[in-house]
Amino acid sequence: MEDIISLKNIDYSYFSKIPALRNINLSVKKGEMFSVIGLNGSGKSTLLHIINALIFPDSGEVLLDQNPVTEKSLRDKNFGVQFRQRMGYIFQNPDIQLFCPTVFDELLFGPLQLNLSLDEAMERAEQTLSYLGIGYLRERPVYMLSGGEKKRVAIASVLTMNPDILLIDEPLSSLDPRTQTFFIELLLELNHAGKTIIFTTHQLDLIEHLQPRVAVLSDEHTIRKIGTASDILGDEELLINVNLVHEHVHKHGNEEHKHYHSHYVFHKH
Repeated sequence: MEDIISLKNIDYSYFSKIPALRNINLSVKKGEMFSVIGLNGSGKSTLLHIINALIFPDSGEVLLDQNPVTEKSLRDKNFGVQFRQRMGYIFQNPDIQLFCPTVFDELLFGPLQLNLSLDEAMERAEQTLSYLGIGYLRERPVYMLSGGEKKRVAIASVLTMNPDILLIDEPLSSLDPRTQTFFIELLLELNHAGKTIIFTTHQLDLIEHLQPRVAVLSDEHTIRKIGTASDILGDEELLINVNLVHEHVHKHGNEEHKHYHSHYVFHKH
């Protein structure tokens, strides 16, 4: 299967002096589940922003189906519309992307920007409300939503555009356990339906649940390893070196015990 996204020799620095990404090389195949893991500050969100052309690299190349994604290529009307139609971005904080008066308005906004007719946009919005089980929120003002409801609406606002590729920054951030379970099951369902999913996380249990192919970012802002979920989760030395696993010391009476503690949402024993 051909690569749908390719990044070649990507470097990026903030203000041309604060390194964010160094020599990033990776590729994602159509229909693949792919994750970028690393601690906060390692460059995960920046990497998604570059894939989504919210920012552009200082050097290197981003390709969509072997076509360069640049400021110049996105100015081409056909390519620009196609790119935005195929790429959906779900931010870590849903407040960043929710700005319309009501939930239904949020779901209409994307399709209308892609020049769908009002009737078709409304049909998509209704179908998505039903699919995600949030029809009861249809006329609710966005500011009156709970955190979990905002996340569902943010997802819905992207799904109404029916993108081929979903970019998701820290899917489980600030969600209650019930909404976490809902989101995990939704990601699996969307992937099984053929969507390419690229997400960032520092939570290793999400990798265990979803079994994506994984790229590990270090605090030097470069990729240390790319492999299967089993390869990465089984490489304890790597996880220790990138600070996703650390040694935890505790006492029972006069005895001192040491074991490795990882970034799991649900602590594992």
